[in-house]
Amino acid sequence: MRLALMGNEAIARGVIESGTYVVTGYPGTPSSEVLMTLHEYSEGLDLYAEWAVNERVAFEIALGASLGGARSLVTMKGPGFNVASDPILSAAYSGVNGGLTILVADDPGPITTQTEQDSRWYAKLSKLPMITPSSPQEAKDFTVVSQLLSEDVMLPVILRTTTRVNHAVSEVITGDVRPPKKYREFRKDPPRYVRAGMAWNLERHKWLNNQLKTVEGLVRKYGLNKVWGEGSSCVVVEGVSYNYVMEVLSRVESWERKIRVVKVDVLYPIPRNFLLDSLSGCKEILVVEELDPYLEESIKALLQDQDLRIKVFGKLSGYLPLEGELNTRVVSQAVSRILGHEVAEPYHDGMIKDLEVPTRPPPLCPGCPHRNSYIAMLLGIAKAGYKRDEIPVFGDIGCYALSVNPPLNAIWTEHSMGASISMAMGLKVGGFDKPVIATIGDSTFFHAGIQPLIEAVNKRVDLLVLVLDNSVVAMTGHQSTPAWETTESGRVTKPVEIVDVLKSIGVDNLAVVNPFEIDEMINKVSEFIKKPGVNVIVAKAPCALLKVRREGVKKKYTVLSSKCVSCLACVRLTGCPALYIGDDNKVKILMDDCVGCGLCARYCPYKAIVEVSPHE
Repeated sequence: MRLALMGNEAIARGVIESGTYVVTGYPGTPSSEVLMTLHEYSEGLDLYAEWAVNERVAFEIALGASLGGARSLVTMKGPGFNVASDPILSAAYSGVNGGLTILVADDPGPITTQTEQDSRWYAKLSKLPMITPSSPQEAKDFTVVSQLLSEDVMLPVILRTTTRVNHAVSEVITGDVRPPKKYREFRKDPPRYVRAGMAWNLERHKWLNNQLKTVEGLVRKYGLNKVWGEGSSCVVVEGVSYNYVMEVLSRVESWERKIRVVKVDVLYPIPRNFLLDSLSGCKEILVVEELDPYLEESIKALLQDQDLRIKVFGKLSGYLPLEGELNTRVVSQAVSRILGHEVAEPYHDGMIKDLEVPTRPPPLCPGCPHRNSYIAMLLGIAKAGYKRDEIPVFGDIGCYALSVNPPLNAIWTEHSMGASISMAMGLKVGGFDKPVIATIGDSTFFHAGIQPLIEAVNKRVDLLVLVLDNSVVAMTGHQSTPAWETTESGRVTKPVEIVDVLKSIGVDNLAVVNPFEIDEMINKVSEFIKKPGVNVIVAKAPCALLKVRREGVKKKYTVLSSKCVSCLACVRLTGCPALYIGDDNKVKILMDDCVGCGLCARYCPYKAIVEVSPHE
């Protein structure tokens, strides 16, 4: 059967075809759609597919299932690997019984991520096999291969993707669906599973190194690593860079006689024998890869070890950039240099160069409760007698980080999951003598915010924490949190309430407010910011997009042009993207975007914004 699938949908299909039974993960672009697809299409399938509270927990669930013989897969974006790295490195020593795939999706650009992390280095650090697909078809096929290889070598296998593979859509030829491989047995074996014995650890390290020696031989039966062309100018590619190179070469006549393309599917351990055979006779080598010069360094080391004097070009030589995402234009320039002549431009390049797209920061959505929360926070700071720039506001990972943009300009930092509270605490213990505020979302609080809050309470640090609870992981596509009563798969849960967690930790003062009751929240911020101890305000209101999808829009607002004096107070205070300035220099409202929150009407000094029926 042939299907048009996104890369992440293809990976989900690979889960079904490989007989994987346990799938866990934490939402993070560009990997989120794997579990979302399983939730949407797996009704009736015998499968455990659930989001976990964070990537570490997700991996450990997958590992536990694998030790019992079940096949499992865990999904995460690049920085999520950092969270899960501790148990992943130990898992290399214990090994697995059922297949275990670690899907890590890196984000060159970056497009949605805080860093351009290259997770290929984690394969070298953890000593775990890593393979990488270049297309949705390979994403599906390699998911199946990763499970088989994992059981062959008895190690977790890392399936590394990048954004263009995860989100590209192409035709995928499906295969047979295998029945899920579930629990078989779990035998007591302390030398293998207990890391408290140093002599055991030394023996397991030797075992791990021996297992890695078998990988290159094992992958041959799966058809990984390939060569095209017979020229003496060689191009080594991996992942999506293969597509860029082939698109460029399609514009070179008889390129097969001039260029040899060596596609490396196994990133760790480096396939030494394959590379030495494939690169034999090459006069020069161009390495095209995304993010760091990982392959370039490996190939240089391999050639030096064999005393082969072949020039290698890539990121380190300046043929390709060290930062940012590759594209066919950039790759075309590098290929032109080794060909010695310019590769013809595609016909549409001229059109693209003439197209000027304005840049704009991503805004908070119309009706977003976080906008109200930050306005109330800033006004509460002022009401307490402080200047806005006197009180540092530590932000965290999530939609609410968009408050860094005008007109709110609210948060001062956004570092990593859960860091808002601990960094705010650090500023205080470092000697800062004025109040400090940390803002964190509900999902991020569950992910990594609880431990720093325990630390702040335990050390009796004066701190104001705003938990912005919109009851969903909003930014990555509305995934569930531990507070949900039923997950996306239909699993009935025991909800965990944030307020109960906060009470159990022992915060000094706690209040729950509705951010749409702005005056109440302003007063509470003004009160709590001066109180000693760890004070927490939970600003609880559902994500506007989710609420509209569930309940529809019950009212809207419009601007009476006769009353609007173009003061732009509504625009400058709220920054709501449903507002725009018309040709008459007066504010208008995009009725399709308005969800009727009324925030703009509240701050119009001339009462020019009025409520109307959603059908007007």
